[in-house]
Order: sequence, then structure tokens, then C-alpha cells
Amino acid sequence: MSAQPERTADAAATITCYPDGPLLVRGDFAVLTPEGRVVETRHGTVALCRCGRSGRPPFCDGTHRAVGFRCGP
Repeated sequence: MSAQPERTADAAATITCYPDGPLLVRGDFAVLTPEGRVVETRHGTVALCRCGRSGRPPFCDGTHRAVGFRCGP
């Protein structure tokens, strides 16, 4: 049984880690480059790549399925 984090009413954003898939970020957030520039998202929800193979980094493009990405044991 996995522990569920307690959600607070004042949380600006939530991050959901999908098994063998992306991180789904929802809410009020900004995606920044290493230099601090804002990456335009146009949505209140984005999927961030974890496999490192996306053609649209830092965003997920579904490549994790094609390359058989697995996170953890």
C-alpha cells in the first residue's frame, strides 16, 4: 500500500508521477529553462518527459512507450 500525500487547499500545483510514463503537472506553475527563461505551456496541465527520449523536451511526446521506458524495479 502506497502512502498518499496530503493535499492542501493552497497548493499552487500538483505533480502526478505515472508509472513508466511522464510527470503530469497541473495547476499554477511555470516551466523554466536552465537560464531562467519561461517556456510557454499554453495549458494548465503539462506532461514532462522522464525517459529522456522525447523529441519535444522537456515535454512528453509518448516516446517512452516506443522505447520501453520503465521507472524503477
